[in-house]
Amino acid sequence: MKKTKATILIIDDQEDILFAAKMLLKKHFEIIYTINSPKNVLQLLAENDVDVVLLDMNYRIGFEDGREGLYFLKEIKKFSPKTIVILLTAFGKVETAVEGLKNGAFDYVLKPWDNLKLLETIKLAVEAARKEKKKVETKEESDVHFVGTSALIQKAYALGLKVAKTEANVLILGENGTGKYVMARYIHQHSDRKNQAFIHVDLGSLNEHIFESELFGYAKGAFTDAKVDTPGRFENAQNGTIFLDEIGNVPLHLQAKLLQVIQTKTVTRLGESKVRTLNVRILTATNQNLKEEVVQKRFREDLYYRINTMEIILPSLRERKEDKIPLANFLLNKMILKYERNEIIFDDKAIVHIQNHAWNGNIREMENRIERAVILCENNIISTADLDLDQITAFESHDELPLTDREKITIQSVLIKHGYNISKTAEELGLSRAALYRRIEKYNLNH
Repeated sequence: MKKTKATILIIDDQEDILFAAKMLLKKHFEIIYTINSPKNVLQLLAENDVDVVLLDMNYRIGFEDGREGLYFLKEIKKFSPKTIVILLTAFGKVETAVEGLKNGAFDYVLKPWDNLKLLETIKLAVEAARKEKKKVETKEESDVHFVGTSALIQKAYALGLKVAKTEANVLILGENGTGKYVMARYIHQHSDRKNQAFIHVDLGSLNEHIFESELFGYAKGAFTDAKVDTPGRFENAQNGTIFLDEIGNVPLHLQAKLLQVIQTKTVTRLGESKVRTLNVRILTATNQNLKEEVVQKRFREDLYYRINTMEIILPSLRERKEDKIPLANFLLNKMILKYERNEIIFDDKAIVHIQNHAWNGNIREMENRIERAVILCENNIISTADLDLDQITAFESHDELPLTDREKITIQSVLIKHGYNISKTAEELGLSRAALYRRIEKYNLNH
């Protein structure tokens, strides 16, 4: 009989239990470890890749309430979330085992166990462990980002790495979909705050009526629905980094309040007078020309200089054509992993279209199209039709226009393409519906 490739750890203070379980399980699984106390379990988990732990719930004579088992269950799940835990418990202690399920245990088995029942439970747990590992691998893979070889993007990331080691406020500029969020994460992950919180706030989607309560928090009773004291996004980022995305869309009358917090590194919740000191790194981003917005009196000059200690400009895909095909392959591999598909390739025509397409929405648009193609393609080959690139936009002919004019033309063309369907237009542009409505009003694009 072929053994299942898995590592099982049995923890029980009774040697006869350990012996019986090991004799049974070693016939079915490759590696079996046994220990008679959970005190060294974390060290064993650190040194070995354990799939499933069978954890007895009681270890001290006279203490049969299962509290030790629950304690070490929490410790195991905290130390190694991907490890699956099955509880071993005596008949009559089921209530404590159920509490264990609520705290992350996969299942429980009554002692003395039925061999077939125990084997079936462990097999299911091994399958669950494999899925957890897959999730971890997928997350690790998704955390890897594509940089590219173009001089402009290399320069941007070199600057990002340099400023990451400082506490300077950074303003990240670039069109929609150029990777401003990814750059902000990159700076955070290479900073001394990398093990602390990274809080992303999409200011473009925040209704101005909840702007202050969301960012600064509120006290119980500050308004009708304020049932409990609630910290805002700035407090949630304490000791870490806050990323204020689409800062160019903050209404002028709210910019002063934002400036006060950034300038003083303090925050006061709505409905109370207590001033709370902040220790946060501030990163901001926008697709707008803030210098022009300052000239037009739509953005405060003092706020602009406060957030712009360092400025990083991310190039559009039009400016980094050599990266288009490598980026497409990177995103394709990402989607293959996400949807657990077999190897998928682009056909020759699709590659030509990818290279020649304007990519108005930059990386975000390309990712959207490739994800769609992975879902639709047949025979594991992506065609031009799968990518929906039959109509190549004429956006490249507007390269010399100012950023705001290019944005207006892009939004207008996508609105027309989708018959002014807001949801479809917002999806293609990578914007929230609220952010799209603001731009339609700003550029007077109402149908």
